Amino acid sequence: MSKSVDLAHIIQARAGDAPVRLGIILGSGLGHLTGAVEGVSIPYSDLPGFPVGNVSGHDKQLVIGNLEGQRVAIFGGRSHYYEQGDANVMRLPLAVLQALGADTVIATNAAGSLRADVPTGDIMLITDHINFSGLNPLIGEESDARFVPMTDAYDPALRRALLNAAASADVAMAQGVYAWFSGPSFETPAEIRAIRALGADAVGMSTVPEVILARFLGLKVAAISTITNMGAGLSDESLSHAQTKAMAPIGAAKLEMVLRSYLRSLS
Repeated sequence: MSKSVDLAHIIQARAGDAPVRLGIILGSGLGHLTGAVEGVSIPYSDLPGFPVGNVSGHDKQLVIGNLEGQRVAIFGGRSHYYEQGDANVMRLPLAVLQALGADTVIATNAAGSLRADVPTGDIMLITDHINFSGLNPLIGEESDARFVPMTDAYDPALRRALLNAAASADVAMAQGVYAWFSGPSFETPAEIRAIRALGADAVGMSTVPEVILARFLGLKVAAISTITNMGAGLSDESLSHAQTKAMAPIGAAKLEMVLRSYLRSLS
């Protein structure tokens, strides 16, 4: 029996074995959303082999339960490539999500905006990404399944549903391309100018490896960024993780409204 199935059994023993409809991965400063779920909280440390991560501002637990009438799995935080140099670090959590019955994952993150019309406090639906780091979680995978098509990595139907949900909730949600830098240092002004020229609308240090892994596993994917800062050189603000955590709740309130609206639409 695979490790993901073993962990799914551990989780089901505590949270019940009803299938999970979808999973949501929460980014920096967004962990409070775990408290919105009526269900069972399981610390990552209780799940053998599960990546715990060491980033402050992440709520390191898995919550299984009901939100707006749907059974969901909320990951209170993620592990990042920059913590251990492993782009494949979120493979087990995503495989566990699949073993719990989900066919969809919505990833969220805190990001820096490259557009004046998408300022701090806004949210942005990701339409595509640029893997600027060049790293890939499927390096070393031996099966031909590693050749994952990424043309519609961010599921078009799911994106439309989230846009409709935002409109129903009267929340403005931009759309754009997200560029992944490995981190943990912030980007330089020169890197920001370069990635803008390549077509990016926001930058961050997560999500892209998870999207690749999710598509490898056959999960449908959507992703939303909360804008916590402008890219380096685009404003006078001083970039820091403390600022990220401080500004994330502004966008998180909007993001919660969109997610709740989307889940209600599934009923």
